[in-house]
Amino acid sequence: MTNQTCEQITAGTPAEGGLVFEPIPPAELQQIRTAGLDEAGNGLTEQVVTAGGSPLRCCLRESVPGERVLLIAYTPPGTRGAYAERGPVFIHAGPCPGYLTPDRYPPALSHRQQVVRAYDTDGRIADGVLVNDGEHAMAVIGELLGWADVALVHLRNVGYGCYNFAVRRGKIPSRPPQNAGS
Repeated sequence: MTNQTCEQITAGTPAEGGLVFEPIPPAELQQIRTAGLDEAGNGLTEQVVTAGGSPLRCCLRESVPGERVLLIAYTPPGTRGAYAERGPVFIHAGPCPGYLTPDRYPPALSHRQQVVRAYDTDGRIADGVLVNDGEHAMAVIGELLGWADVALVHLRNVGYGCYNFAVRRGKIPSRPPQNAGS
């Protein structure tokens, strides 16, 4: 491994097609907030964070004291059948900027020990590897997504197994330039 920080490690692997780090999609979060129910039908209850440190799946950073959050039931992408686990995740109570650097491992979560869990094209678990931090995770993500039958990986908390985010092969779509003259 290099001595680069996760902020410096861009996702230019596997096969240089790139990697995309995915929070829960903002459109899904907006549907949940608007409905007032999570996908399991639970009513939403806003909480004010007291201690901080819980991973927020909307913007891929940890919560800080005083923030307003929701704890929702969520089924992560790419899983099917018996592997389609639903679990608790924290999100901001209202819209937030989201995760703005989807071509980079989330720097605010890079200190966390996590499990990198690979899922095949049928939505079944293909492998799982315990990693010490984001730099170690990047090496494992690159290896697992290098397997032809692996469609995506999840990063999950070690203690409770809760979903943090997904990583897929792909390139980040470029945004069209803004026309300053209009």
